[in-house]
Amino acid sequence: MSAVLTARDLTRHYEVSQGLFKPSAQVQALNGVSFELQPGKTLAVVGESGCGKSTLARALTLIEEPTSGSLQIAGQEVTGASKSQRKQLRRDVQMVFQNPYASLNPRQKIGDQLAEPLLINTSLSGSERREKVQAMMQQVGLRPEHYQRYPHMFSGGQRQRIALARAMMLQPKVLVADEPTSALDVSIQAQVLNLFMDLQEQFNTGYVFISHNLSVVRHVADEILVMYLGRPVEMGNSELIYERPMHPYTQALLSATPAIHPNPDKPKLKLSGELPNPLSPPSGCAFHQRCPHASERCRSERPILRELDNRQIACHHAEDITH
Repeated sequence: MSAVLTARDLTRHYEVSQGLFKPSAQVQALNGVSFELQPGKTLAVVGESGCGKSTLARALTLIEEPTSGSLQIAGQEVTGASKSQRKQLRRDVQMVFQNPYASLNPRQKIGDQLAEPLLINTSLSGSERREKVQAMMQQVGLRPEHYQRYPHMFSGGQRQRIALARAMMLQPKVLVADEPTSALDVSIQAQVLNLFMDLQEQFNTGYVFISHNLSVVRHVADEILVMYLGRPVEMGNSELIYERPMHPYTQALLSATPAIHPNPDKPKLKLSGELPNPLSPPSGCAFHQRCPHASERCRSERPILRELDNRQIACHHAEDITH
């Protein structure tokens, strides 16, 4: 089965002004991200705010050009693609944003917003577009009379259903979901997640699910990519990483995740300090200032991703860390 999304050493750097008399600085928001996404599977990207998750989402959805590296959608290279090719590629990868209140046009009826992707990208007649929109509305749990209503007439959960319906109108090969449940009540989150999974099963869509909520990720992800300061630090099978995390940062993230039945014998790992300044990242391993296992090697030599225990990990001392 061929991958629907392939990233190889994907990077995104920004030039940042530091003032009138200072030279501009470079922020390496994304630095060397590689993965493959198969049809019908979900890759979860996790990490603290500022780790590069949303930058990755913008690169995958062609909102921003990567600085370097390779990005392929359904086997077609994005870099160097013509205008018409990029238009087709944008049909194949869609996005659901974090805030359902801001992602919909408040002055446009829901039916018209859902029909817009079909109007731009297909030659369907008005009646055919309406028929497809109503069918999709039914699939996401919206009633026919909602077609003529405006976004302010819906709850947050309903708006996110509308946003998901709009993203799925063209039946994309890839759906990028950037924190799609973080703005919703906890009671509604499970319903929306179940809807995501139902539509994935129906359309065999590959999902890139970006989140900081590891409790949510556990229920949807097949693979997990853990990022820190723009770089991957651990990547592998979801259950394997949850049961046996190897990178100290992954261990700290999971240790901070609330559990219904916490294990009293499992020690809590607390991180001190904050994410380093991306304008002047530390030498060696970017995590060494907060890591309880850091050595002199960690301060001077940056670890590269390597294969260990059926996952990719960037840590000099992964074999020695008790987990």
